[in-house]
Amino acid sequence: MKGSAAIAAILKREGVEFITCYPSNPLIEACAVEGIRPLLARHERVAVNIADGYSRASFGRRIGVTCMQYGPGVENAFAGVAQAYTDNVPLLVLPGAYERHRHGVAPNFMASRPYHFVAKWAECINSAGRIPQMLRYAFTLLRSGRPGPVVLEVPVDVANEEAPGEAVASYTPVKGWRPAADPQDVKSALRAVLAARSPVMMVGQGVLYGEAWEEVRELAERLEVPVLTTLNGKSAFPEDHPLSLGCGGRSVPGPVAHFLQKADLVLGVGTSFTRSGYIVPIPPGKTMVQITINEDDVNKDYPIDLAVVGDVKDALRQMLGEVDRLLPGGRRGDGKVKAEVAAVKQEYLKAWLPRLTSDDVPINPFRVIWDLMHTVDRRRTIVTHDAGYPRDQMTAFYEAVIPGGYIGWGKSTQLGTGLGLAMGAKLAHPDKVVVNVMGDAAFGMVGMDIETAVRERIPILTIVMDNQGMSGYERALPTALTRFQTTNLSGDYAKVAEGLGAWAERVERPHDLVPALRRAIAVTEAGRPAFLHVLTRKDPVLPQGMG
Repeated sequence: MKGSAAIAAILKREGVEFITCYPSNPLIEACAVEGIRPLLARHERVAVNIADGYSRASFGRRIGVTCMQYGPGVENAFAGVAQAYTDNVPLLVLPGAYERHRHGVAPNFMASRPYHFVAKWAECINSAGRIPQMLRYAFTLLRSGRPGPVVLEVPVDVANEEAPGEAVASYTPVKGWRPAADPQDVKSALRAVLAARSPVMMVGQGVLYGEAWEEVRELAERLEVPVLTTLNGKSAFPEDHPLSLGCGGRSVPGPVAHFLQKADLVLGVGTSFTRSGYIVPIPPGKTMVQITINEDDVNKDYPIDLAVVGDVKDALRQMLGEVDRLLPGGRRGDGKVKAEVAAVKQEYLKAWLPRLTSDDVPINPFRVIWDLMHTVDRRRTIVTHDAGYPRDQMTAFYEAVIPGGYIGWGKSTQLGTGLGLAMGAKLAHPDKVVVNVMGDAAFGMVGMDIETAVRERIPILTIVMDNQGMSGYERALPTALTRFQTTNLSGDYAKVAEGLGAWAERVERPHDLVPALRRAIAVTEAGRPAFLHVLTRKDPVLPQGMG
């Protein structure tokens, strides 16, 4: 068999059901022959984003796979892979490459070189005979340790070269491995938490990939410790829980600010504790305890007093066993922390309700988020945002109540990423309503891929909050530039979406929001992509503490 057929056969054995792509690449036809569905996007970056969203929504149990042509195709895909890398998403990227005898000849682009900086492993398959070996190692990395993309270039001549059929026939799927935590480290970490006067738990995306949300909830309840999540970890702890403080990102909800300032110890679970403009900073003077699967996270940005390196679920189970041993009845707490959380949360919401329920025209963007949250069934809905204000406004007020019910992303933050993520999430969970909320600038980046959702029969709901500008950027632009109306964006995006085959509606008044949302959700449940173009006002104020 040819090299391309060998790759497709191995992908099939690894359980791959579809491959996102943009032609041309010999793998596309080979996968179709093998029964793997090729899913064609309008742009390579969006193809990568779809595969990314599939992996995220599957908590890494199922791996998104994408391919594109050599040269311009893999150059276009770089941003999407960089996004997956910064957010620790397992993703298999199989770009084409020039024939082997053209390697090293300028200006031919070799992906394995620059992609080395945005991948867990980036290499070129230099012989069809190595295909089984290299794919086995790729899936080992994808399913073990810290998640991340793997990039394997497939030169055109390797794709057409004869591969060892017997090695392909004997290929068995890779299981993957996660290291166990050191029991002594777990004991030390728990003793520090028990000794703290006012501990806070900070939960990251590792809890989702480790499927450790039940253990996090049980530990929080047994010790009566309030919980905040990172942007990527949002939905790992139910935000309607009495101990939930919300999500700490660029927006800082009042409960997050209150309890972080008050805390004497921060227990990070499944988080890298990265210093970033998209993760709430930890105030100085706290005891720092970290549970992570990756030793590279320890002492990376903050000095860590106690570290537990290993599988998060395993570490938390050990910790719960120690709670049984050390505490009478296996729990502590008198309800005072829950009462304090409720009081602070009530004060926070009271300050923001005028925006959340505003009858202003144009519509306040916070009203869009509030009405969306109270219209969908959050237990069977997956929501994601785009970069900029849609992200910062949503993370502060959309309460996620099930694991994976909200896909938070953004350490790289390319505009337009959310559309592909939503399509990938819908492919992973066809039984759920999937919603992407984006701004007009983000729509300008990837709007044509609404047609991808139509053609590929991926019934998602896209909501564009259109404030006729680039308000997230205007604050950084010189006044002289804004005089020329450079950032005054315009367009009837509902007509664009309708022209691309989606059901579309334009919403201009607040009282029309909920009926339009209900109609749009019904359309998606009937199997067709829906699109709402909502005219909103500019509201640059974000939660930064109790204000």
